[in-house]
Amino acid sequence: MSDVRTIGVLTSGGDAPGMNAAIRAVTRAGIYHGFKVIGIRKGYEGLLHGDMEELTLRSVGDIIQRGGTILQTARSAEFSTEEGVKRGLSMAQVFGIDALVVIGGDGSFRGARDLARLGMKVIGIPGTIDNDIACTDYTIGYDTAMNTVLDAIDKIRDTAYSHERCSVMEVMGRHAGWIAINCGIAGGAEAVIIPEQHFDIDKDIILPIIEGRNRGKKNYLVIVAEGIGGAAEIARYIEEKTDIITRETILGHIQRGGSPTMTDRVMASRMGVYAVELLKAGKYNRIVASQGGKMVDYDIEEALSMEKTIDEELIKIGKILAL
Repeated sequence: MSDVRTIGVLTSGGDAPGMNAAIRAVTRAGIYHGFKVIGIRKGYEGLLHGDMEELTLRSVGDIIQRGGTILQTARSAEFSTEEGVKRGLSMAQVFGIDALVVIGGDGSFRGARDLARLGMKVIGIPGTIDNDIACTDYTIGYDTAMNTVLDAIDKIRDTAYSHERCSVMEVMGRHAGWIAINCGIAGGAEAVIIPEQHFDIDKDIILPIIEGRNRGKKNYLVIVAEGIGGAAEIARYIEEKTDIITRETILGHIQRGGSPTMTDRVMASRMGVYAVELLKAGKYNRIVASQGGKMVDYDIEEALSMEKTIDEELIKIGKILAL
């Protein structure tokens, strides 16, 4: 049985569509089960400075459809230090917070792990558009980000076809190519370049484009993950090698914004409720995860030690369908 009475909730790291749905779910499920819920603004930075307010049923109304996070998020250099973590724990105790729900990515979970090592009860909810949390099949914000990218691909394709051009599009994914590979398949890319795989620009980009042109293709798309970068340089190289007019597009932070899709709203809601139910059951220091469509949870230390690899089948499919 749980000895938790008050739950703190914060969002940390990069914002992701669906975070508000998770805040709403944690708050409403918490109140349903008899907990007091405190919202912490601006992530760990807000925890350090006591920037908090009690959340009510009404205060989380009309937010499920909103992108970003109503609690805001910020980086905190101080919290990355041992003294900063101790100060964060002390401030949580000032506000009577018995357990902390952290919505964010790998770095956010490491902060939660550090608090857990000092005695704070924590639960992590994976919220990052990159889908790079190893213990879960899916992270909040991933579906919305991919749909934003796909919409941009479709629009750029119209112009590329009209002018018989090649487009090089850089999408988010500093260490993970999940957005790139899926949007490459869905958008019909000739080449997808991701951090997980070494690439040869002539073999992996130039050759497919020339072969496509020889078969009568009128436009070409290359997707490059942020972790590879260099979209402008790749575009110039393609144009020099092929004489095909080539333009780069870096989507940037537009991928983080926008109203979350149905998938992100439902997944965030399920994860938020599950997090509260873990606390109610007296299960602490866990990371919520989706495996095979079901909610599961992992010890936070175990979750952070896991590594996620790109799906080789997706890479194979992308190459087959690029012909």
